[in-house]
Amino acid sequence: MVREVSESCIDSLLTEMVSTYCNRFYANKPELAARRIEAIGYQVGHQLSERYTMERLRFSDHLEAIKFICKDFWSELFKKQIDNLKTNHRGTFVLQDNRFRWLTRLSIDSSADTTEDSEGSTENKTEQVASMHLYFPCGIIRGALSNLGIPCAVSADISNLPACK
Repeated sequence: MVREVSESCIDSLLTEMVSTYCNRFYANKPELAARRIEAIGYQVGHQLSERYTMERLRFSDHLEAIKFICKDFWSELFKKQIDNLKTNHRGTFVLQDNRFRWLTRLSIDSSADTTEDSEGSTENKTEQVASMHLYFPCGIIRGALSNLGIPCAVSADISNLPACK
């Protein structure tokens, strides 16, 4: 029996988790909130990769494991494969998803788009909120790779967010 969770439930869970950690638990310490959100993602990724690889042989090299993440694992999570995979052949891999599902419905209050911090520099609130939402999937990927025997660092880059014109 295949068990699935509604996408709207995942969206709501992610939004509430980020909001709770950033606004209640660690309101004045966003770096601690980010680390905690990433740690939760790590646990989820570790458990999911255990489940998805239960009936497979161990991967013989890093490239095989990365291909599994790009094709099978990503498809299970986001209902599509990675759009692009690049490598420098020295252990660095870049996975590109041009329409990352968990950001497509992200909505920010446009009246609070920019804020002044204590030093007077302007921060883009939209990018800050979006990056907080990416710590969880980064943790999922890091946890999955760790379970596959690949200790790594995972980061996200936001080149263009969904927007209305």
